[in-house]
Amino acid sequence: MDFVTLTIKVLKVLATYCGSYGVAIVMLTLIMRAAIWPLNVSQQKNMRAMQYLQPKLKAIQDRYKSNPQLMQQKMVEFYKEHRFNPMGGCLPLLIQMPIFILLYTSLMSPQFIQVAGDSKFLFINRLDTTLRANAGISNDGKMGTSKYDTFMPGKVARVYIGDEVFDNIKINNPKKALEVQGEITPGENMDLKISLDHLDMKFSQLEKVTKADITVTDINTRENENITFNRQDGLLTASVPTVEMKKEFHWDIFALIAIFAITMLLSQKLMMSMNKTKDADPAQQAIQKSMGTFMPIMIIATFVMIPIPAGVFIYLIVSNIVQLIQTVIVNKQIDEEEKLKKGIVSDIDLANAKNVTKE
Repeated sequence: MDFVTLTIKVLKVLATYCGSYGVAIVMLTLIMRAAIWPLNVSQQKNMRAMQYLQPKLKAIQDRYKSNPQLMQQKMVEFYKEHRFNPMGGCLPLLIQMPIFILLYTSLMSPQFIQVAGDSKFLFINRLDTTLRANAGISNDGKMGTSKYDTFMPGKVARVYIGDEVFDNIKINNPKKALEVQGEITPGENMDLKISLDHLDMKFSQLEKVTKADITVTDINTRENENITFNRQDGLLTASVPTVEMKKEFHWDIFALIAIFAITMLLSQKLMMSMNKTKDADPAQQAIQKSMGTFMPIMIIATFVMIPIPAGVFIYLIVSNIVQLIQTVIVNKQIDEEEKLKKGIVSDIDLANAKNVTKE
């Protein structure tokens, strides 16, 4: 079982309990964020520690700038002395990136489109649609296409041998099983073919196959049609009516991008404001401020250009909201710990002062 299939199965299980694939994506996001919560806490503490240590690090760099090798050695010793890992903040990002890619791949896959692509959630019309996409009407007997669309069959077929019906016959290598015969001309019938060799059946059974019902997905429009293929020599063939589809601008996805942008900017600003210290290097603060402004803009611009499904934006928005909550909670904890440490140090200084007075 591949990771995409596993992700879709997990979403299906969650949707069974939650009653919605949209809620299932929210639940999956919360589970993922809970799993990496300790790493994110460590990342925030690392960032706060970096703010305090930055002036001392700069002093080491200035002192040994004529000897890079010695400077590197002193910095390593400094990190060990303060138990600071300069790469500690990268691990949560490295873990979240594969999760994002996996969810993106899963929600764009024909498997998800067939199972729940047209699911609605709140104001979102389809969980699999993107900002500029054409979503055909599934199971209406005709395929909405454009000239350069690509197609893919489902993983299983219903196969007929005389009066016998065999359900859930596996289709081997579905990505390469289906072929379009000739060019696609929207508005005219489209000819499809699948070799019998792609059906996972015995040779004695393949010889008797008369027809098969197979769900075909248009990868571009995310439309599904259940098509009957008839036997023709060693092939299963079908002629499918088509209608021309044009790309549309989806305002519900635009709204999701706007919400994502707001939550991301709030998260960046909150993290920067809470990590400011009096001793922080002004140059470093200026760099962080610039990155905090331009990085979200770059990411948002990328998401406008790259087709991101609505379900992935749900994941990103919920993840940002969790990050906001976590930033507030963890920074309060860090502040309390620092106050406690200062209180203990003050008590020790007071006790030492009393001892000196007695002597």
